Amino acid sequence: MAKVLVIDDEREAREALRTFLDLAGYDVYQARDGEEGLIRYDESSPDVVVTDILMPNKEGLETIRELKERHPDARVIACTGGGRLPHLSGELLDYAEILGADHVMEKPVNPNALLGMVKDLLERAIRLPAMAAP
Repeated sequence: MAKVLVIDDEREAREALRTFLDLAGYDVYQARDGEEGLIRYDESSPDVVVTDILMPNKEGLETIRELKERHPDARVIACTGGGRLPHLSGELLDYAEILGADHVMEKPVNPNALLGMVKDLLERAIRLPAMAAP
């Protein structure tokens, strides 16, 4: 069973994503911020990470940067609603891609779009080792 780590400071958002991904057949881990997310990543080695961008302690952009430095093959989906500055949402998502996010999306998260992104990243993970073989 594929593992997904959901990092979001909003408990309701985290729980909603956990429920949806769990019903879709994924083993879901959760973290309240980037600090906890990096610890959970090291503990559980998830196949995909879904992270919010605007969070206390360690925000999502810093989390993506650190995660990609430590685990370059980490597969990341970043999402944001822009918080108090919703007009910056697009810029934040652009920065997330620059830092290595594989997919980005605005909040509120469309569960079916998210599921498609997770499936895409899992399929990429399967294809890449086969492509590397001689």
